[in-house]
Amino acid sequence: MTEFVIYVVDDEPTIREGVSSELEDDYQVFSFETAEDALEAFPENPPDLILLDIELPGMNGTEALPKFRALKADVLVIMITAYEDIKLVISSMKQGARDYIVKPLHMEALEVAVANALETIRLRKEIAALQEKQIRENLPCFIGESEAIHDIMDYIGMVAKSPDTPILILGDTGTGKELIAATIHHKSPNFEGPLVTVNCAAIPKDLLESELFGYEKGAFSGASATGKRGLIEAAHNGTLFLDEVGDLNPEAQAKLLRFMESGEFYKVGSTVKQTVKARIVSATNRDLDEMITNNTFRKDLYFRLGVVKIQVPSLNERKEDTILLARYFLQVFNEKFGKALTGIDERAVELLKLYVWSGNVRELKNMMERAVLTARGTELTPEDLGLEKIDRGRVMEGIDDKRFPPLPPTGIDITEVRLSLDRFYFGKAMEMAKGNETRAAKLLNLKHHTFRYQLKKISDA
Repeated sequence: MTEFVIYVVDDEPTIREGVSSELEDDYQVFSFETAEDALEAFPENPPDLILLDIELPGMNGTEALPKFRALKADVLVIMITAYEDIKLVISSMKQGARDYIVKPLHMEALEVAVANALETIRLRKEIAALQEKQIRENLPCFIGESEAIHDIMDYIGMVAKSPDTPILILGDTGTGKELIAATIHHKSPNFEGPLVTVNCAAIPKDLLESELFGYEKGAFSGASATGKRGLIEAAHNGTLFLDEVGDLNPEAQAKLLRFMESGEFYKVGSTVKQTVKARIVSATNRDLDEMITNNTFRKDLYFRLGVVKIQVPSLNERKEDTILLARYFLQVFNEKFGKALTGIDERAVELLKLYVWSGNVRELKNMMERAVLTARGTELTPEDLGLEKIDRGRVMEGIDDKRFPPLPPTGIDITEVRLSLDRFYFGKAMEMAKGNETRAAKLLNLKHHTFRYQLKKISDA
């Protein structure tokens, strides 16, 4: 017996008993006389497939179909009808029915219809499992219990469902922007297509256009004698990830915008129009708003790239995840180097919590790799991690006590104090900048995208 659950919903006892008897050796089969009974049982044991009679007492099959799909959008439904009423069949198919069969039922034909439907589900589950495997293995930067990381993972799952909506990922260096792009691809309908990554900052500016769009033979001095397929063409039916998109030169920006608007482009040196279907995901740690103000990045391209924007929090904005990540990397590098370190000692844990991460998760990963490789004891120490010079007493150096109210014997709610401080200075900055977020961000020495992320957190608190 497989894990598949099938509902048989028919008011005729002979149909229910005959179909159940035929299928129950291979599947979990539950039979119901009415649609109402099946809907009541649905939440406790949701089916993969429903064999649904159209002519039922009470709520009929065409009325019940959307209610079943509202409970589980991917449930498959095969309609059963006593006569081949084209209007009813078309109505059911429009509402999401997969197929229909006509009474009297021929069991061989029924078994084939059921097997075909369940093969679709099996493949769907297999793809979902592969997607989750890819995400678990490749996304350590999203290990954590902070509200920020849970929110961003939920949002990624939601926006990834579209096959072609452009997504712009904003965040500091080392926050995992490339891994987010991979997550979007693996969760999207384009999962089986290619994921093509382009580091726009790594390609010489005079070669960027030809690398993206390809070129015909002899298109320019030094061009290949056979021409070259571009990276955009290579991403057909998949995802093109443009990392460091702020480094695109004006010519490449203009050509990329034309491609995003029409899905069409010309290779360098060609007059033949090319058509490609691919989702564009882009990322940058640069302040695109400031670049637009300085006329170094196109405003229309910015809006086209950022139909959906994802702001990635820095590790300093999710401090509560630091130790979870550190322990994860300890396990990873234990396996890689054949070590058997049992953990991180208490002093090292406290110092990891105090550390200011300029390189975010990437910096923590590198620190843990070096520490695990060179450690001599059973637990990682501050010396192993290179944190021995960070003393908790030094955190107080340079702080003027007169600038702050005294700490009362009963203590304070430090989270509320921080929130009040943020509200005050963010409000003052917006007031001084007359509502201009870019200028307000500069007053607080923040990048614009970081300012907007923190402003939203303050507003939602």
